[in-house]
Amino acid sequence: MEEREVTNQNLKYQRMKKKITTLLALCACLSISAGSQQGTLPPPSQVTSPANGQLTPHERLAQMEAKARELIGKMTVQEKISQLMNEAAGIPRLGIKPYNWWNEALHGVGRDGRATVFPQPICTASSFDPQLIHDIGEAISTEGRAKYLVAQRLENYSIYAGLTFWSPNINIFRDPRWGRGMETYGEDPFLTGTMGTAFVRGMQGDDPVYERVASCAKHLAVHSGPESTRHSADIHPLRRDLFETYLPAFRMLVQEGKVEAVMSAYNSVYGESCSGSRFLLTDVLRNQWKFGGHIVSDCGAVADIYQGHAIAKTPAEAAAIALKAGLNLECGTTFTALQEAYDKGMVTDADLDRALQPLLMTRLRLGILEPDADCPYNNIPESVICSPQHRSLARRAALEGMVLLKNDSLLPLSKDIRTLYLLGPAATDTYYLMGNYYGLSDHYSSYLQGIIGKVSNGTSVNYKPAFNASYPNRNDMDWSTGEAMAADVVVAFLGINSNLEGEEGEAIESGTRGDRVGLSLPESQMAYFRKLAKARAYRPNCKLVTVVCGGSPVDLSEIAAGSDAVVMAWYTGQEGGDALADLLFGDASFSGRLPITFPKSVDKLPPFDDYSMQGRTYKYMTDNIDYPFGYGLTYGKISYSAATATYAKSGLRVTAQVSNAAAKPVDETVQVYLSTPGAGLTSPLSSLVAFRRVRLEGGETQTVSFDIAPERLLTVQTDGTSRLLRGEYTVTVGGAAPSKRTAELGVSTVQAHFAVRR
Repeated sequence: MEEREVTNQNLKYQRMKKKITTLLALCACLSISAGSQQGTLPPPSQVTSPANGQLTPHERLAQMEAKARELIGKMTVQEKISQLMNEAAGIPRLGIKPYNWWNEALHGVGRDGRATVFPQPICTASSFDPQLIHDIGEAISTEGRAKYLVAQRLENYSIYAGLTFWSPNINIFRDPRWGRGMETYGEDPFLTGTMGTAFVRGMQGDDPVYERVASCAKHLAVHSGPESTRHSADIHPLRRDLFETYLPAFRMLVQEGKVEAVMSAYNSVYGESCSGSRFLLTDVLRNQWKFGGHIVSDCGAVADIYQGHAIAKTPAEAAAIALKAGLNLECGTTFTALQEAYDKGMVTDADLDRALQPLLMTRLRLGILEPDADCPYNNIPESVICSPQHRSLARRAALEGMVLLKNDSLLPLSKDIRTLYLLGPAATDTYYLMGNYYGLSDHYSSYLQGIIGKVSNGTSVNYKPAFNASYPNRNDMDWSTGEAMAADVVVAFLGINSNLEGEEGEAIESGTRGDRVGLSLPESQMAYFRKLAKARAYRPNCKLVTVVCGGSPVDLSEIAAGSDAVVMAWYTGQEGGDALADLLFGDASFSGRLPITFPKSVDKLPPFDDYSMQGRTYKYMTDNIDYPFGYGLTYGKISYSAATATYAKSGLRVTAQVSNAAAKPVDETVQVYLSTPGAGLTSPLSSLVAFRRVRLEGGETQTVSFDIAPERLLTVQTDGTSRLLRGEYTVTVGGAAPSKRTAELGVSTVQAHFAVRR
């Protein structure tokens, strides 16, 4: 009887306690509501549950760390291992749902149905516009979070339905033959790091605790083709090249972008598989750069440790090498052998716990490991997906990314042009807009659609495919050439798509697993172009605009010689057609700049499998340059003058005047290059250290200034360390990387000098 009375009293106490807790929570909610009405509602990152009190971001993160350790402590060895692979199993007894870590967002949410398709990164890199890249990242992640919320309601835990996006690709496009170069921001480490950092910040958001999505910097390190040897290549770069070219962008994304994840590459570096490299993953990434997120392998790369590189003899040994080197997550299934490795003493509980902690922290910071009402990204509506605002942003990105390489006073065209003739399959095939790792939009603007929507209703427009993209025409009749020559202007669309360039297994028409043997367009296209150019000799009043599609440099010698205007369009995304029409007909001015050097001849390049930077990129190329890094025309007439360079220990101050002598307003990309003592011998010929897009009205002159941080003035030594050299420095300000070819093309530049004496 007494026991029953005690029990009843306890029950009454518990009921009373629950009522009091509910009332307190209600009061707290009313207080927050009142604060909202008065304009004092704290930002989402500071709103915490009543049980937690008003925690600072540091305290909230510490709380998450403790929660992760608590969950790990409750897991069995088998459960821990199940969480270390991309397809992580659910653990119902701990409230953990299944989760697949693999998702893509290279230029839009990829491979997951409806999403806005932005231009390929090589195109957006041509904008030299970090704010644009940030805005694209923000749009992508907002769509990604909205799609995730819907997928969760459908209990869709499959691949490409999560919030961990394996983008951006910040490898250096060191050789124009690499099929995946289109995924990158080009050949320059500083441009790549700046654009990649902007993308990550846009993707992950600016909340001090929570992330809208988790971004991933890939592929660490030196990964840049050939595709056919990526699973077995052991690369031994010079330490100078490693720390001057291959690693700086990763360091920027880690230290400035606070990227949540880093992906290891397939290849080996200095005899260690990148997915099992203690040097890269622990010594550099964790210890030197203080990276705090998680490290994931490229898909199947851990299996390469024993299959491709023959470093290990068994899956268990390969898994142990990767885990102990610092890998947290495997994309693949080799980590299932960790149970055997554990049983044999190759790995310990401490190894498993260390690997798992950052993974749980990522999911906690995303607010998805357990229900988390404090996460500010829980209520993003479906209406953001392919919204008008995102379509407009995609169009802006295409506008800023296309590069005008030649213009013999032909462009812009009049909308009231009398007759116009369009040629080439790329004019209508939207695959030429998409690149790779693409999503699927419900709206695409082909180049034909864009032009038709722009010209006068009185303009006579005709279109013919005219030639096959990669194989000869079977019909020996040709109606298109003669018809085209009767037009005032012909717009010919040449180029390649992802059937001919891309990743290892995707480019189905490539005999070299997506890489290119040379830089020429397919012979079927060039043969037709030669026929067109020959026919124009008899019709000099017919003008020719050639638009080149693709994601890598092209041999343009014949094309430029036979055309009045040449546009490098890249892969322009879903709004590419409307954007190109805006540019061709003068509703916008070209402003894109090449993020990679276009060489004259592939035969003069170093061997594709030579990873030395000598003779590569604008930094080390003294000749063989057709179009230089940073080059691109506008509808203005730009000149530079009056440069100054003032050095102090706090950094470098550079000023210059930039003028537009034309009547049309333009966006000019002002570029600043530094040549250090020993330039061309013991250091690069020049290095990009600053850039900015500047709006210039017709006839306007502006004074632009740049404050360049001291670390940008350092020179990488043969051992990989960096130091400030004594001696004379040259600063070049202008519209392209300084070179003999830049001067030949008439690009204006101006120089200033300073000295470091001690």
